[in-house]
Amino acid sequence: MASHSDTLVVFFGATAGANGGKLGSDEREIILLVWQIVDLHEKKVGKLQRCLVKPDTLELTDQCKEETGLTLDEVAKAEPLDKVLQQFQQSVSSELKTLGRSSYTLCVDSPLIVRQALHPEASKKNLVLPECFLSFVDVRKEFHKCCPNAGPVAKHTPASMLEFVGLPAVSEEMFGVREVRSMVQLTLRILADPYNHKFSCVETVKYKFDSGTCSKTEPVDSETVIRARGLPWQSSDQDIARFFKGLSIAKGGVALCLNAQGRRNGEALVRFINSEHRDLALERHKHHMGSRYIEVYKATGEEFLKIAGGTSNEVAQFLSKENQVIIRMRGLPFTATPQEVLSFLGPESPVTDGTEGLLFVKYPDGRPTGDAFVLFSCEEYAQNALKKHKQILGKRYIELFRSTAAEVQQVLNRYMSAPLISTLPPSPIVPVPVLATPPFLPAASNTRDCVRLRGLPYTAGIEDILEFMGEHTVDIKPHGVHMVLNQQGRPSGDAFIQMKSSEKAFMVAQKCHKKTMKDRYVEVFQCSTEEMSIVLMGGTLNRSGLSPPPCKLPCLSPPTAYAAFPTPPGMLSEAALYQSPLLAAPRPAQTAHNPAHTLAYYPHPHPHPHPHPHQPHLYMNMNMNYTAYYPSPPVSPSTVSYFAAPPGAMAAVAAQPHHAAAAASSVLPQPGALVRMQGLPYNAGVKDILSFFQGYQYAPDEYSGMVQMSEQARSLIQPKEWLCL
Repeated sequence: MASHSDTLVVFFGATAGANGGKLGSDEREIILLVWQIVDLHEKKVGKLQRCLVKPDTLELTDQCKEETGLTLDEVAKAEPLDKVLQQFQQSVSSELKTLGRSSYTLCVDSPLIVRQALHPEASKKNLVLPECFLSFVDVRKEFHKCCPNAGPVAKHTPASMLEFVGLPAVSEEMFGVREVRSMVQLTLRILADPYNHKFSCVETVKYKFDSGTCSKTEPVDSETVIRARGLPWQSSDQDIARFFKGLSIAKGGVALCLNAQGRRNGEALVRFINSEHRDLALERHKHHMGSRYIEVYKATGEEFLKIAGGTSNEVAQFLSKENQVIIRMRGLPFTATPQEVLSFLGPESPVTDGTEGLLFVKYPDGRPTGDAFVLFSCEEYAQNALKKHKQILGKRYIELFRSTAAEVQQVLNRYMSAPLISTLPPSPIVPVPVLATPPFLPAASNTRDCVRLRGLPYTAGIEDILEFMGEHTVDIKPHGVHMVLNQQGRPSGDAFIQMKSSEKAFMVAQKCHKKTMKDRYVEVFQCSTEEMSIVLMGGTLNRSGLSPPPCKLPCLSPPTAYAAFPTPPGMLSEAALYQSPLLAAPRPAQTAHNPAHTLAYYPHPHPHPHPHPHQPHLYMNMNMNYTAYYPSPPVSPSTVSYFAAPPGAMAAVAAQPHHAAAAASSVLPQPGALVRMQGLPYNAGVKDILSFFQGYQYAPDEYSGMVQMSEQARSLIQPKEWLCL
C-alpha cells in the first residue's frame, strides 16, 4: 500500500496500437515499458529505465509509429514481455536494496496500462504477474485529491497538472521518458510544501473471481452491468472473469443466460463493482476469447436480477458454501437417486458434504427434470468429475459442464415456474384482430427464391445462421428465417430462408454450400416457396420429390374445452405477440382436453363477404405443426403478421346463438353465428362435417343446405395439417 510503502515506482507503458485514452481498446500488445523509483522519505529519485518489448505479432499501426517514434526493427530486437517483467522486478529490487527500502507501490498516470493492457495480455499468454501489479495509485486521482479545484480527473494531463502547480512542462522528446519524468516531478512537488500530500488512494486488481448468490430484492445499479454476447457455449464464469481480467467483477457477478431449452445461449450478464470498471469493460467490445470475438453492450440491473436473482431457500442453502466449484449434470435418469449419482462420480471426485452437495432440479409437481448440480471443494475434484462427461448411468449418457451460482438460480427459477419444453410444443395462442400486415409465409409459388439449409448443428440459432450467411444477410426478406423442428419440438437441423429474389438465392446456394458452421459443414440448396411451405407444414422434401403433410381427423374434445378463450383484447404487448412456442411460461388454467387440438388465431386470406368488424378467425390445429418461426433480422419487431391459411375447401355452418357461443363465445358473438371451415380433407362429406361438430347444436331445418362446396373448390383441396373454423 502506498500509505505504508517506502517508495513509489512511477510506471508507464505503450502498445503497438492505440495509446493514451484508448490504450488497450484494440487488443494490441505492449511494446514499451518505462519506470523510475521515487523515495517518499528522502524525496529522491532513482535511475530511469526504458525497455522495449517484442510482441508476438510484429506489427505497428501508423498511429503507434507516429506517437512513439519506434520502428518495427527496433521492436523486433527486443525481449518478450515475460523477460522484460523479470528485468523490471530485478531492477526495482536491486535499487530498493541500495536505498535500504523494503516495499514499493506502482504509480501510473492512468489505470489503463495495468487494467486494460498488462493484465489482459498476461492472461492470454498465461503469464503470472508479480504481486506488485495487483495494486497501484493513479497520479491523476491523487492530484485531484490534493488540488480539488484543478478540474475533473478525466481532463488531467501531465502537462496540465504541472502547469497548475507552477512547474514547466518537461521538454524531453523521447516517448515514455517524457511522461515518466513529468509524473516524477509532479509527485515530488505535491509531496513538498505547501501540499504535503500523502498517497493513500490505492486501487487493487482482483486476482480471482468470487462466486456467490444474488437475491431478487438486492439493489443492482444499472451503471455497473454489461451483456457479453458470442461466448463459447462451454465457457464458465471463470472463463468470463478471465476475459475481463484486470477489472473487478462483483461477487457472484457473472450470470450465464440460458435459452428456451435450458441450454446456454452464448450470452452472459456481468456486474462490476462500479461504473468505472463497467465503462472499461465496454472498451473490450469485440475482443477475443480464443478464436471468437465477444460483443459487449450495456445492460440493466433489472436484466441481471431476472437471470441471477433467486428467492428459493433451498438454492440459498445449497450455495451458502463458499469457494466451491459447481458442476451441472444433465440427462440423469428420472429414477436416479443421490447414492447412484455419488457412485457414478466415484471416490476420485468426492462431493462436498456427500448428498448435501447435490441439488436435483424438479418441476413444481415434484417430477425430476434430469438435471442436477454438484458441489466440489477444489478444482482437482471438479476436473475428475468432468472426465465422466457422456459416460453411462443406467441406460443414459450423462453430460457434465462447469456451472455458476447464477445458472443454478436461473435453472431453478425457470423449472419452478413451468416446464422448459412441454410434451407437445403448443401453437401460439394469441387472440388478436385481423391484421393487414404481410404474412410470414407467402402464397405458394414456383419461384426459386428460397434456400434450404441442411445439416445445421442442433445448437445453432438465428444469430449463427446470419453469421453463416455473411454478406448475403442483407438479401434476406423480413421474417424470412424459418427453423424446422422435429416432432419432439427439438431442432431438426434444417432451416429455410426466403431471399429477395431467385438470383440472390442462387448466389447463396453457390457460395455457402458445404460452408462450415460450428465444425459441421452445412448443405445449401435453392428451392421454391411451394417446396418450403410443404415442408414447413409437415411434409417432406427429398430426392424423390415432395410428400405432402399427412391428413388426419382426430376426434374432437368436448365443446367445453374451448369455452375459456377470452375476448380479443384491443392491444397486446410485443412480448406476447412474439413469444416463442418453446419459451417457458406458466401454463394458464384450462379445461383438460386433447393436446393435439390447440387453438390459434390467424388472419383469413379470403375475407367473409359480411365480416364482423372485430371478428378474428379461429383456427384449430388438427395435426400438430412442429415448425417454429422466427423473425429475421433479429431486431425488435414493430409490426405483426401471421401465417395465412392455405387455399382449400370451404364449408359454412349455421349454428344457434347459445351453442355457437359455447364453441367460440368471443369469436362469434352475433345471433345466428356462421362458422366457416377451410382446409377440409378432399374426401370430406356432410357426414364428416356433422361428426366434426358432434356435441354442438345447429338449425335442423338448415343443415341440408349448410355445406356449400363447388367442384372447383374441391379440385383445389390439398390435405393440410390443420382445419380452420
